Amino acid sequence: MSSFNTFDIAGSGMAAQSVRLNTVASNLANADSVAGNADAVYKARHPVFEAVKQAMAGSQAGGANGGAAVQVRGIVESDAAPVARYEPGNPLANAEGYVYAPNVNVVEEMVDMISASRSYQNNVEVMDTAKTMMMATLRLGQS
Repeated sequence: MSSFNTFDIAGSGMAAQSVRLNTVASNLANADSVAGNADAVYKARHPVFEAVKQAMAGSQAGGANGGAAVQVRGIVESDAAPVARYEPGNPLANAEGYVYAPNVNVVEEMVDMISASRSYQNNVEVMDTAKTMMMATLRLGQS
C-alpha cells in the first residue's frame, strides 16, 4: 500500500467523524425544543457509515487489497416516539395541553460526541505519524 493511501484513509475518517460531530451538535441544539404535534417535533439524526475498500495500485499477483476508507452513506432520523409533556400554559400546546419534545437523549449524545472527537483525533495522529515517517525516509539520504 502506498504511503499516500494512509492520508486518504485517515482523511476519509476525519470527514466522517466531522459529519458525526455535526449531527450530534444538531441533536443537542434541538434537545429542548418542543412542538404542538408529534409530527412537527425534531427527530434525532444519526449518520450511517460504510467501509469502502480501496484497490492497491500495481497490486501483486495475489491481488492484495489496499486499505478500507469510510464514507457517509446517509443520515437517518430516529423512529423513536417523541415525549409528550402536559404543559397547558405553553403557547405551542395542542388543544389537550400537550407539547411534544424530541427523542434526543442528551447523555447518549454527549458520549457520541466524545467518541467522535476521539476518533477524529486518532485520525489526525495517524496522518501526523505518516508524515513524520515520510520525512524521516526523505532524510535517510542526507549526510
